[in-house]
Amino acid sequence: MWAALPPPRRGDLVPRRSHTGDTVDPKNLLVLMSDEHNPRMLGAAGHPLVQTPNLDALASAGTSFTSAYCNSPICVPSRASFATGRYVHQIGAWDNAAPYTGSAASSWGHRLAQQGHAVTTIGKLHYRNSTDDIGFPDQRIPMHVMHGIGDVYGCIRANMPVTRYQLGHVDQAGDTDSEYIRFDAAIAAEAVRWLHAEAPTHDKPWCLFVSFTLPHFPFAAPEHHQRRYRRDDIDMPIAWSPDRWPMHPPLAAFRHARVQDPGDLRSVDAIRRARLVYYAMCSFVDELIGDVLGALGDADLADDTRIVYTSDHGETLGDYGLWGKSVMYDSAAGVPLILAGPEVPAGHSVDCPVSLVDLAPTIMAGTGAEPTAEDADLPGTNLWSMAAGDEPVDRTVFSEYHATGSASAAYMLRDRRWKYVHWVGHDPQLFDMQADPHELTNLADRPTHQPRVADFGRRLAAICDPVAVDVAAKADQQRRIATNGGEAAVLAAGQQINFTRAPKQFRLN
Repeated sequence: MWAALPPPRRGDLVPRRSHTGDTVDPKNLLVLMSDEHNPRMLGAAGHPLVQTPNLDALASAGTSFTSAYCNSPICVPSRASFATGRYVHQIGAWDNAAPYTGSAASSWGHRLAQQGHAVTTIGKLHYRNSTDDIGFPDQRIPMHVMHGIGDVYGCIRANMPVTRYQLGHVDQAGDTDSEYIRFDAAIAAEAVRWLHAEAPTHDKPWCLFVSFTLPHFPFAAPEHHQRRYRRDDIDMPIAWSPDRWPMHPPLAAFRHARVQDPGDLRSVDAIRRARLVYYAMCSFVDELIGDVLGALGDADLADDTRIVYTSDHGETLGDYGLWGKSVMYDSAAGVPLILAGPEVPAGHSVDCPVSLVDLAPTIMAGTGAEPTAEDADLPGTNLWSMAAGDEPVDRTVFSEYHATGSASAAYMLRDRRWKYVHWVGHDPQLFDMQADPHELTNLADRPTHQPRVADFGRRLAAICDPVAVDVAAKADQQRRIATNGGEAAVLAAGQQINFTRAPKQFRLN
């Protein structure tokens, strides 16, 4: 395990504001991202079983954001929002066939590189290709969408064909080797090498973005991590049995199209086995993160480097009868988020809602890069300031979904207490996240909550027109289907992309 960073003293955390709005001195920045990490699956988040000692130490040394969300619970759109600091509907990154190309908006990478900061990425990016001007000129062993196109099959939103590959992953859980395991090990090794050999050569704050593929399915983990857990000890998912599944119409339709019907339910043993392997995947990523953080310390860079850890979205892992992501429950739309390093309060947590669009201004402020006029309308907030105690009294964060398995758009608004989910063409959902953190009771149809539902509707309208955005997304998806030969050709080409393949040198066959 890496040695925890020395905690700063509270008295030293006097905010220093400049015209850029930052509250910290410019430092190097190490951004660590995993893929599909359910925010509950961390020791630091209170999970009684999941073993993540390095991330737990990072949380102890820094500040955890306990109500953090992605801006779209699926890989490609979420990573486009993360890069640009903008919402999916603002940049047309609707689905896994609409990768970021650099043309819709600038990224935080553009800002840093334009101002002389070294920006290096290692691992999964999930943009279109390595030649687009996306602001990341130094890409090491990158992963982008398959064939530079992505999942056009998932653009079919009406009369969706049924696919059940998630259940295949449940059935096959337990391999001890995979292309993702090999790829992630190589990502960590390159990050360790870079920190020792290249980081010291830069005379201006740099940003190293290290992006892993796990714990994204398929469910495979090294044997020694699987041995950490006993199957009989594994907890069962939230509302996992069909008699407890939420049957809200768009969720039931999604479950039928992409996950399972009641007759498809896997055995308790199979569910526990898949969850065990997922926990082992989390432990493996934690081990690799420990290697990278250890190299940061060994290279004497810890005093001059701040750290961000997050994921692109979560994983339902059987909750509500669902597997994968693509829904607005915290299991899928929530993400872990930890900030640590110089001037970041230690052992601190922030429950004010935040989201991945906050990381663009956070990265710029942390490295000392100046925003431009183009950045004036970014919806995000500098999280260094929030970590230091400058929390807004109230704040609403936003997520949206326009992708595979959903016949119409879903929008989520979250403030400190309430979560509101707006479904185009269907009744909304409203959850009291303090009294009902597992989102089991929909309050949207209760007469006493109608004023609150109406208020959330007004907040949503201030962000976007939900119907107009739904129409725009579907029109763009139809255009891409036509570009690829039409719906019949897309269907004839085969099933939707199961998971993006690792670079060829890491594949098993």
